[in-house]
Amino acid sequence: MLSELAFRSPSPGDMEAAAPVPAASSSFSSSPAAEDAGSDLPLLRRVSSGSRRRRTASDSHLVSISSPPIRRRSFSRDVGRAAAETYLLTRLTLILLRYLGVGYRWITRFLALVCYAILLMPGFVQVGYYYFFSTQVRRSIVYGDQPRNRLDLYLPTDSSGLKPVVAFVTGGAWIIGYKAWGSLLGRRLAERGIIVACIDYRNFPQGTISDMVKDASAGISFVCNNIIGHGGDPNQIYLMGQSAGAHIAACALVHQAIKECGEGESITWSVSQMKAYFGLSGGYNLLNLVDHFDKRGLYRSIFLGIMEGEQSLRHFSPEVVIRDLSTRNDLPPLPPFILYHGTGDYSIPSDASICFAEALQSIGVHSKVVLYEGKTHTDLFLQDPLRGGRDELLEDIVALIHEGDGTSQAKDVVAPLARRLVPELMLQLARKISPF
Repeated sequence: MLSELAFRSPSPGDMEAAAPVPAASSSFSSSPAAEDAGSDLPLLRRVSSGSRRRRTASDSHLVSISSPPIRRRSFSRDVGRAAAETYLLTRLTLILLRYLGVGYRWITRFLALVCYAILLMPGFVQVGYYYFFSTQVRRSIVYGDQPRNRLDLYLPTDSSGLKPVVAFVTGGAWIIGYKAWGSLLGRRLAERGIIVACIDYRNFPQGTISDMVKDASAGISFVCNNIIGHGGDPNQIYLMGQSAGAHIAACALVHQAIKECGEGESITWSVSQMKAYFGLSGGYNLLNLVDHFDKRGLYRSIFLGIMEGEQSLRHFSPEVVIRDLSTRNDLPPLPPFILYHGTGDYSIPSDASICFAEALQSIGVHSKVVLYEGKTHTDLFLQDPLRGGRDELLEDIVALIHEGDGTSQAKDVVAPLARRLVPELMLQLARKISPF
């Protein structure tokens, strides 16, 4: 979310920079935590079926006396990891504070963010429980060899047949993004028979915009090449981003199209594999947003640091890049762009989506803007889903994904309404003090 100036201390995913990350494999791997747990188990020699001997008291004694050293090794390793993570957290925080300085805008927004989170805490607790304990969530799947190259999978309970897939890039002002922020969306779409892959990426100051786009592109590539192993349909992949994530995802898609013209690195996925792009509350022309962000508390100095200097703003502005490509005829066909925005969004004005759609239409790309009257930057993504009942944005997305699928459409008609997670009074108060 773009004006979330109140910086978040790097998430647990940030800490992964402290240890080497295994390279992406050709299939989904299990959680690193599970692998670590498995590595701590003593390796017991199997007893041949011919011997069929019982474990004696001395056998049990041998196992018991061998356990303490293993526990000590595990404890030592945990202490070492904690020390490394603490060091990394401190270093990244100091770097971020150097950019932020002492500014009243981001301090007041930080306080507002704390109050906002407290008011929505009843919902966050329930979503958090689902995220950590649901058997339908596969957390922290490795998709690359860089820090935070992880993604979460949200799987429908019905595993029959191949399911459509949404590759989702979360927002967070390029500073506080984290894959778990997409858990509410992942849960709601999974309940409607859609697989969701929430892609994590390096935040600033751990990485700058080029790192974020590379990470998102690597995550998209991994989904395209491996999702069939988890019941996903590789011919029905949709790319979606929210706020800063919408910007990053759009950059990844447009830059990939340029690569396919022979201007870049090796190709591991293609824009033709995307059925459509869904952009929620995104900003696509950074040249027009620098001053706006500065007034909102995302100061020019830190924003230019994230974007690798003023000279890079054009390159990382999808709208500008698209307009520059209007004279080319070798660009591969881009998928349809569906841009969702609230007219009451003060973090990123809805004009950002309107102008981007016009640029896309100028080069023949099908694009559409869906405006929600009076909705703010977080209404569509947080308050409305937490309210329960019929979620207008969710229904619009599901309708597009299930278009032409009569069976899924019939299920959508009788789908139960989502239950409320936060009382209405608390939602209204949160909306009023929201820093977004």
